[in-house]
Amino acid sequence: MKELKILSPTAILGYGFPLSSFEAGMAKKPDVIAVDGGSTDPGPYYLGSGISFTDRTAVKRDLEIMIKAALKTDIPVIVGSAGGSGAKPHLDWCADIVREIAKESKLSFKLALIEADIDKELVLHKLNEGKVLPLYPAKQLEAYEILKTTNVVAQMGIEPMVKALEQGAQVIIAGRAYDPTSFAALAAKDNMDLGLALHLGKILECAAIASTPGSGSDCMMGYLYEDCFKIETLNPIRKCTTLSVAAHTLYEKTNPYILPGPGGTLDLSETTFEQETESLVRVAGTKFIPSKQYTIKLEGAKRIGYRTVSIAGTRDPIMINEMDNIISEVKARVEDNFSSHLANYYLNISVYGKNGVMGSLEPTPVVTGHEVGIIIEAVAKTQEDANTICGFARSTMLHFGYKGRISTAGNLAFPYSPSDFKAGEVYNFTMCHIMEIDDPCELFPISFEQLGMEVEL
Repeated sequence: MKELKILSPTAILGYGFPLSSFEAGMAKKPDVIAVDGGSTDPGPYYLGSGISFTDRTAVKRDLEIMIKAALKTDIPVIVGSAGGSGAKPHLDWCADIVREIAKESKLSFKLALIEADIDKELVLHKLNEGKVLPLYPAKQLEAYEILKTTNVVAQMGIEPMVKALEQGAQVIIAGRAYDPTSFAALAAKDNMDLGLALHLGKILECAAIASTPGSGSDCMMGYLYEDCFKIETLNPIRKCTTLSVAAHTLYEKTNPYILPGPGGTLDLSETTFEQETESLVRVAGTKFIPSKQYTIKLEGAKRIGYRTVSIAGTRDPIMINEMDNIISEVKARVEDNFSSHLANYYLNISVYGKNGVMGSLEPTPVVTGHEVGIIIEAVAKTQEDANTICGFARSTMLHFGYKGRISTAGNLAFPYSPSDFKAGEVYNFTMCHIMEIDDPCELFPISFEQLGMEVEL
């Protein structure tokens, strides 16, 4: 029976992995090393600004180990969503790391770079044709939002990666990609079952998070066959169980049976999970249903202003009891002071220990501890305006005279000096939409570089 072995070193490139786990995976002679390089989970700032949310030194460490091992065993390395968000600045950032590794270690290989940036004029054109649709709970996309967006990317499917493999790429660094594609691309090239390959990729993209105890910084191995796939951990302290693997299948999904992606959906209505060994699970029955119209998910972000933050705390039970009234009065005082000068600003005061995580959705907003943490956040059109609003809110709250107050020296304890942090640019997502396309490869150009081919005299 045909077998394809896929090594997933870590949940996100740069999150690291134990070398012992990686070596255990390489000892099993994988056919490909694949890793997901990004996510929208850290928010819109990274896509909008073109900055990676992963650390360069950490990414270089992971890539160096992966590339050297792959070249030694003549297997490809595939990275999806490079640099965190997968836009051109992120792709270039990751490509520079690869070139640096090749130069320093005197490595020779064919590098493929796959861009995922989408031209805003194309999005406008498709929007006018009715071929851009929102994904719930996003609203219908407006033309002005497209024009304000700094970076627009789309999640590529497997086809561009397959094309790069067919043209001899040994290392593939791709822009924004549908998470399972890096893991399923070689299987698709070899004409293996796409439903099983994508489902396996869905699990492998988070590596050992799908094990127990879970970890985003440890390796997993997947085995793909004609009628099933198997998945196991590579660290003896972790186990794959039917519960951990099935639970991760449902991760970030609104429907437990239908998982949509570029070009079609995974149908899990007949999927089975079987515990084959203590640390290995067998999965079967997943099917891929091609869609009538190929669609890709668009992601975009725009800059809305600048942020300043102040962190403080209090353990005065009287102040804690009056916190809602104090926050309301402080906001009113800020508005009164700056309504004629800084009309456009956003001021938020979060209270950790009360409802800092869930805000108005917190089901038990009664403080039971002896202290709370307070974060004052101001967003405005300029950094100077944000500094003004945050500073005024902080000083007002520090000396606010609430009912029952005993000490007048100050209400807040600040862990840092200066108390206010200039957090810089703030971005919002503008796109969570799908766009119809005709050719899965047309919007994802591939360029090749032959690294390390210096002429010897």
